[in-house]
Amino acid sequence: MVQHVAVIGAGVGGLASIKCCLEEGLEPTCFERSEDIGGLWRYTDSVESARVSVYRSVITNTSKEMSCFSDFPFPEDFPNYLPHSLLLEYFRMYAQHFDLLQHIRFKTTVLSVRKQPDFATSGQWEVVTKADGVQESHVFDAVMVCTGHYQEPYLPLASFPGIETLFKGQYLHSQEYRDVEAFRGKRVLVVGIGNTGGDLSVELSRVAAKVFLSARSSTWVVSRLSDQGFPIDMVNTTRFNHFLDWLLPAALTKRIKFRKFNSWFNHANYGLASTKSSNFSLITNEELPFCLLSGAVVLKPSVKEFTESSALFEDGTTEENIDVVLFATGYSFSFPFLEESVRSLFHDNHSLYKCIFPPQLERPTLAIIGLIRLTGSVMVGAEMQARWVTGAFAGGRQGWNKLPPASTMIADVLKKKPPVKRNPAQRQSLKLSFIGYTDDIASCAGVKPSMLRLLLTDPGLALAIFFGPCTPYQYRLVGRGKWTGARAAILTQWQRTLKPLRTRVVDDSSSSPSSWHWMCLLALPAALALRFLLSKHPRCGWSPWAGPQL
Repeated sequence: MVQHVAVIGAGVGGLASIKCCLEEGLEPTCFERSEDIGGLWRYTDSVESARVSVYRSVITNTSKEMSCFSDFPFPEDFPNYLPHSLLLEYFRMYAQHFDLLQHIRFKTTVLSVRKQPDFATSGQWEVVTKADGVQESHVFDAVMVCTGHYQEPYLPLASFPGIETLFKGQYLHSQEYRDVEAFRGKRVLVVGIGNTGGDLSVELSRVAAKVFLSARSSTWVVSRLSDQGFPIDMVNTTRFNHFLDWLLPAALTKRIKFRKFNSWFNHANYGLASTKSSNFSLITNEELPFCLLSGAVVLKPSVKEFTESSALFEDGTTEENIDVVLFATGYSFSFPFLEESVRSLFHDNHSLYKCIFPPQLERPTLAIIGLIRLTGSVMVGAEMQARWVTGAFAGGRQGWNKLPPASTMIADVLKKKPPVKRNPAQRQSLKLSFIGYTDDIASCAGVKPSMLRLLLTDPGLALAIFFGPCTPYQYRLVGRGKWTGARAAILTQWQRTLKPLRTRVVDDSSSSPSSWHWMCLLALPAALALRFLLSKHPRCGWSPWAGPQL
């Protein structure tokens, strides 16, 4: 019987886990090694030991309506894409509103999490912590690990001959980056073209003498703005589009998306990506294409080796007088506080049942929250995980929402496990479909809305849900944790989107994308007929975990 729950980390996942525990009648104790909430999103001017945080200029890649906690919308006057300061302010508002801070022990480090001797029957854990130099031992019925996947900088120096032995300049990981001042007037090589690598290249180009950006694989660059200027995730992340991804053959979907990406600018001309590429990534950056066009950033292939002051690339070219190498090579994760017998049970989130539970444990009382990469907001996914997990913990004593047997969980993990990748950064780049994954966990938690039932009982809301953005409020319409404000939040989400923009109002008759709802609804029968015809022919398999096959 679960009653006392240890929550490790007071970031996004930790705050959601505390709240969900309280909603289920559980007693959470959260251990946070720093002095404040926010985790990754709590920026500090100095690099704190053993804590990863964002850099000064970071802006969210997902919009506020698509990233909020499901029963706590952002203030309507907040901008759609947020700097870290406003996001942290939102976390403080959330923690205060639901009275979460009293359950957090700050400046407390978790040293170890070990099974109790009678774990096979009790499922209990011994958690050893340290605060103010004093160690303390606790016993908990369950543990929720909320440290995320941005834990340890991944710095693959062995893959860059000469960087440690010959190169006389400076090299560092992006985790150490705070702002541009230390790079003013220097020739900088950025290694890695993920979201961080793209952002830092653009920012550095304003003050550096020259910026080179080394890319290993093909990369498609998209903007946060849709064609009409709405947040792109609100326009694209819809159940209708998710349905089309299921309906159409994967090869056709891939071709359509590549054509859409190239409608902004031809990626092949910029050396970024080709429609023939099979190994590629997708990043969000409005300014990088112009920086490449203006020569402020020069794109280069993978680095072959370093000399004292030069970088030699795989295409045979060389760039001289490199002052700084900035590795934007991602992060790896480990849970050093977990005992080895538990840590060895999973190597990545795909070794976990639903990316949460180690399936081989005798008792499912350990949950990993937020160790996911989604095509949308991880905040929303982490909250949904916490809702299901705490419901499952509480269900053990209330007779509902129980997890399947270990054999079923193991079989599910093996079925969904993707091919092994070469390094931690590549493993973490495997993103799950936002709608597919969140719907899956919502179904487990009993909070996924029924489109058919809504269409019969509340057709206006059904249309807004199916053709509009898949905002997290949808998961508060039914089931445990139902929120009376969910319907109104869905129907007013475009108003909150436009509110911070209309600081100067002009007369215009244009409307939000919802004007297309009825036309799309009329097209559904034809689409279903097409799906039936396609099912008669061989095609790539589809899984709700896979989502759009880019």
